[in-house]
Amino acid sequence: MKLLRTIQLDPSDTFVFDRAAEPGEWAISGSFVFLNDDATALTGKARSAFRAGFLGVQTLGWSTLCQIVEASDDDHAAATEILARQFAEKFGAPTIEDATLAAREEFAFANSLCTHPADTLIAVHRTQEDGQIREAFRSLRPKDGPKPLRAFAFLEAEGDEEPDERIDLTALGRAESEKR
Repeated sequence: MKLLRTIQLDPSDTFVFDRAAEPGEWAISGSFVFLNDDATALTGKARSAFRAGFLGVQTLGWSTLCQIVEASDDDHAAATEILARQFAEKFGAPTIEDATLAAREEFAFANSLCTHPADTLIAVHRTQEDGQIREAFRSLRPKDGPKPLRAFAFLEAEGDEEPDERIDLTALGRAESEKR
């Protein structure tokens, strides 16, 4: 089975999101976090998490990219148990059985995104249209076959068109530095 793990190619997630996921965490889409939010009212780091974040299940932190990896049945069971506990403790699932069912559904969806070879990177772009959250996923891999990934490499993207909004990471970094 294949699942998603968070990956950090550079430290940008640490200033783009309120809480960045740790590299190597099991990850899910995490769109349920925003079900009761009006995406048009989100600003700053919350808006960044809504628009382009995968949820790390251990820390409930966000990651811009995830990597498709092979996972054993034990990995899957452990990740499901961690997420079920998070649903019960942090999101108010009525019972641990309900939380476990929801966690299994989240990981089944994450697995459905893993149709590409292992080590392929996945990015998400989320929008809210007519009160519904819409997610578009893109796969990123080296143009001429597998190569070690670097923070700044030319990648070929597959999936929906590139979002028309841009994030100015330099300006965000400067703003974060000025706060300190």
